Amino acid sequence: MINFTVGPVQMDDETRNLGSNQIPYFRTSEFSTLMKENEALLCKFMDAPDSSRVIFLTGSGTASMEGGVMNFFTPEDKVLVVNGGSFGHRLVELCQIHDIPYTEIKLDVGTQLTEEHLKCYENQNYTGFLIQLCETSTGILYDMNLVGKFCKENGLFLFVDAVSGFMADELSMKKMHINAVITGSQKALALPPSMSFTVMDQVAINRCKQINVRNLYFNYPDYLLNGERGQTPFTPAVGTLIQLNEKLKRIDSSGGIINQNRIAKERAEYFRTQIEGLPLKMFMSNKDSSNCVTALMPTKPGVNAHKVFEIIKDEYGIWICPNAGEMAEKVFRVGHIGSIKKEEIDTLISVFKELVKREIL
Repeated sequence: MINFTVGPVQMDDETRNLGSNQIPYFRTSEFSTLMKENEALLCKFMDAPDSSRVIFLTGSGTASMEGGVMNFFTPEDKVLVVNGGSFGHRLVELCQIHDIPYTEIKLDVGTQLTEEHLKCYENQNYTGFLIQLCETSTGILYDMNLVGKFCKENGLFLFVDAVSGFMADELSMKKMHINAVITGSQKALALPPSMSFTVMDQVAINRCKQINVRNLYFNYPDYLLNGERGQTPFTPAVGTLIQLNEKLKRIDSSGGIINQNRIAKERAEYFRTQIEGLPLKMFMSNKDSSNCVTALMPTKPGVNAHKVFEIIKDEYGIWICPNAGEMAEKVFRVGHIGSIKKEEIDTLISVFKELVKREIL
């Protein structure tokens, strides 16, 4: 199978081979050193301020979304939540579950967040802002410079879900005034699903310590305390963290995060150029699209996007991303992260062309 989803994505040979080793015992000085290296490199790649720290949580990206809501906000807060798709809606749900007072900035699906959307919330005593770097369900890339400027001017704590966008799109905690940002192991890092990571600046560190959430597994001050010695309070996905260390060092020695952003951008642009002339329309304009994924709508009347996904999977051995809900039959997505080769993109384009000949697409 060739995997064009946005997670879990295709892993490279180095990561896969490392994953075949036995899992070592981890309460050792050697593993602590490895974890300190992981923390330093994640902070570096997120362009985090000095003294920033990382929470290594064994759980999916949603676990860190929930952990962030629990540790950074209380019922005394008043937050803004951008909901432009499935994952924005998830942040809304988490605020509801944890009784965080919120105002939902509900965007029509596929609509860019603009300065006009934010103007009415200036100087309204909001304390937090929750948003995705990119809304993976639609492929939209939000203007984080705009959001960061708004949050800085209005004194809002900015919490960003970059689970899919990290390494594919530009991200700078310093430049974008981000206080806490999350990503996941199975996305652009191209590791097995199991871990999610929260990079926190000093404001976020102080905030979670002050709140000190009454929860055992999601208590971030406990993770920070254990992290001082390069450990986690509970058994983590040790194998994934070893693979993470090797991957981060390899990225660092081969051009760093700037080179990773370039690779994703070139891959996305190549794919989008190759589909020109096919009966497919990008759901988002190219300028508003993330490099991590392209959402596509078949333009031929009667074509069911989910059926196209099933045929490509079952008959051609290729995974693309279906959509859910009201977009299930209208939109499918093609990911550009992970270990994807140009030749594999060409193979997928050939499949699209064959489906056109078969009058399926």
